[in-house]
Amino acid sequence: MDPSVFTTVIDGYLPEPHSSLLNGILFGIDLKTNKIFWQQLKAVGLVHLVVLSGSNIAILASITGNLTQKFSKSISCMITVFIILIFIVFVGPQAPIIRAGIMGILTVVAIIYGKKYSALWGLILSAIFITVFFPDWLKTVSFYLSYSATIGLILFGKVSIKKNHNNLIDNLLHKIWVELKPTVIAQLFTTPIIFVYFRQISIISPITNLLVAFTIYPLMVFGFMTAVLGKISFGLGLIPSYICYGLLNYLVFVTETLSALPFAYVNLP
Repeated sequence: MDPSVFTTVIDGYLPEPHSSLLNGILFGIDLKTNKIFWQQLKAVGLVHLVVLSGSNIAILASITGNLTQKFSKSISCMITVFIILIFIVFVGPQAPIIRAGIMGILTVVAIIYGKKYSALWGLILSAIFITVFFPDWLKTVSFYLSYSATIGLILFGKVSIKKNHNNLIDNLLHKIWVELKPTVIAQLFTTPIIFVYFRQISIISPITNLLVAFTIYPLMVFGFMTAVLGKISFGLGLIPSYICYGLLNYLVFVTETLSALPFAYVNLP
């Protein structure tokens, strides 16, 4: 199935750059909007939102798991695996998606059989699979970005969840750190690759990602609702499209505002 079946539906509800952002978040479709906004996304370190980074798989698996939690564990897991496979076929195989898909499926299989899952072994197995079946991907920047970020998160990205304290400031700082640490780790591990390929580094990427992180999950939920329900009837997709528009408005505002800061990014010679 061609993703344009749904991207055209979203285009009918939202203006630019909102529609391109949502289509990028959901399906990894290239931005149709002007080059200025693309440069602004790069400046604040949000390009990963509009390319298939593999996080799509994790969020999709989480959504499916929540929707099927009333089923038995085995049925819920099988539905999740099926949805992951359908999504991979739908958007087309790419290194980050295959990596995340294999790791996601291995996680589900481990849950079914009650086995302990090692994310590092899952990452290694996905790399072997890609080496055997898609060796050309070993030369792509998306492969290096996806695997370097994932290695960093596996090795250093774990954050302990502490119980609530009476001190409101301590609670707030800990919650900020829980959200911020994975972004910082991923950026540290991908910075050398970004330096080599793009000659540009976003200084405020951790802050920007912290500000917009909460929007991604609801955008995927209501984005899919807009695309599917809107395909059935324009009226059915109106309410979720309004919610998406509000969230996207905020995302565009953050991008445009922070990219204008003089210290937002550094262009390297």
